Amino acid sequence: MSMFLIYDAENAEYLLQPAGYGILAVLLLALLAAILVPGGRKTPAGEAGSRKTKEMVFCAAAIALAMVSSTYLKLGSLPFGGSITLFSMLFVTLIGYFYGARTGIMAGMAYGILQLITGPYIYAPLQVLLDYPLAFGALGLSGLFRDRRHGLVTGYSVGVAGRYICHVISGYVFFAEYAPEGMNPLVYTLQYNLTYILPEMAATIVVLCVPAMARAIGQVKRQALE
Repeated sequence: MSMFLIYDAENAEYLLQPAGYGILAVLLLALLAAILVPGGRKTPAGEAGSRKTKEMVFCAAAIALAMVSSTYLKLGSLPFGGSITLFSMLFVTLIGYFYGARTGIMAGMAYGILQLITGPYIYAPLQVLLDYPLAFGALGLSGLFRDRRHGLVTGYSVGVAGRYICHVISGYVFFAEYAPEGMNPLVYTLQYNLTYILPEMAATIVVLCVPAMARAIGQVKRQALE
């Protein structure tokens, strides 16, 4: 494992090595390439290729906006991972809302790997799966509600809830020892993860309920699917 990770005893965490970054880069590219693979209804080859190329462009733009938001519109960070940002989760959930859960989950996992590459918090190898690809991949569950009334708000809420559950499981399994003395570890991780997820979720839902914003996103969705 020393080729990919090395344990830093002083800080009680693992540090990525060059080979580890290389593996993550390959996984990131593989997920992005998988988005180009046609799925669902059969369409003529040329038309399918054109749609998938456009889909990739929208996915790349959404991931880029999410990265910019999470990096430069960060309102606060917590000591064991997690930060309050402005609308970074929305950009990822929009991918699922536009193109369905399959594409949304893959794009979310790619975003999670990108987050791991740029700002890793690795306290246990298996914790990485829960806190990065699985947690952010869950944001793509928004695609399950893409064709429903009020599907964006519902899908966003479900996607964020999925991310929250992944982080809670990770916190309970891997960070229970950091709970304050006398406090139930499950209660601690439930509260800890709410402190950064709930503010962003509440602010985003308020914005999405503004009619002008809902119409604007609907127009972008139509353009994305043309």
